[in-house]
Amino acid sequence: MIFSAVTPGLPVIVTDAAHQAQAAIGTQTAFWDKLIDGGGDMAVNLVISVVIVIATLWVASWVGRLTGRALGGFPHKHGADPTLQIFVASASRNAICLLGAIAVLQQLGVKTTSIIAAVGAASLAIGLAMQGALSNVAAGVMILLFRPYRVGDIIESAGKTGQVHSLDLFVTELATLDNLKIVIPNAKVFADVIVNHSFHDKRRADVIFHVPITADVPAVMERLRARLKQNPKVLAEPPPLLEVTGMAEAFVEIAVRPWAAREDYGPVKADVLLCASILEADPKAALPPEPTAAAEEAASRESVGRRTRVRV
Repeated sequence: MIFSAVTPGLPVIVTDAAHQAQAAIGTQTAFWDKLIDGGGDMAVNLVISVVIVIATLWVASWVGRLTGRALGGFPHKHGADPTLQIFVASASRNAICLLGAIAVLQQLGVKTTSIIAAVGAASLAIGLAMQGALSNVAAGVMILLFRPYRVGDIIESAGKTGQVHSLDLFVTELATLDNLKIVIPNAKVFADVIVNHSFHDKRRADVIFHVPITADVPAVMERLRARLKQNPKVLAEPPPLLEVTGMAEAFVEIAVRPWAAREDYGPVKADVLLCASILEADPKAALPPEPTAAAEEAASRESVGRRTRVRV
């Protein structure tokens, strides 16, 4: 205790409570000052973080659109590829958003080094657990980069043939000619041989057949050559090729190799196969009417007329 003389001869006892109270008041004042200062700093950091988030989202959206337009304007043999545009634009947006998230965490005082290390360890564990799925992703990225096929192409891979309906990072979806849906993992497609029937603008329809050894082979070949000349879907350049490719005791092997546009490959080969089968059975047999340009145009007008009547 402390003695203090206020009046001579009358001691006054002053305890330590006053000093403790003063110390408590000083501590509370310092606490509130520190809290106010910290709150002000936190408010400023929050405002800056919000600005960073808004700027990041705007920049990510702008870069995504810019990347899509740039790839759309890039010269390509078959035009712009929507799948590649979507993939690259999405990857650009995600990368910018990731950088923005790291900047926000740093602005809020979070140590991002440990977070990045934890995310890396977790990614390694997830990668080991999902090797099959990630191999499909890797194959999907390679397909998008090297473009062995694109949406709309008719391809043959993994023992399946069909038109590419969709392509993403995991699977390739085919629609067969008889309208079946086939989903093939990208890893299986990329590891197999890919035959793209739609890559080139022109295709050669090879047909090989046999005629009896006693038949007039030059006359048969001349009939086929005239037939190809009458077909408007057979290209004049390169010219059709007819040749004898083999001979046996009972037959002569003839190869017919006309060229056609990609979309006319099926009809041209079907017509040549029909004529070859007729001549193979009887080299002097009459052939069906030729598919002339006038007949093709009349059939096209009739098809358009039917569609118009259906709409009405």
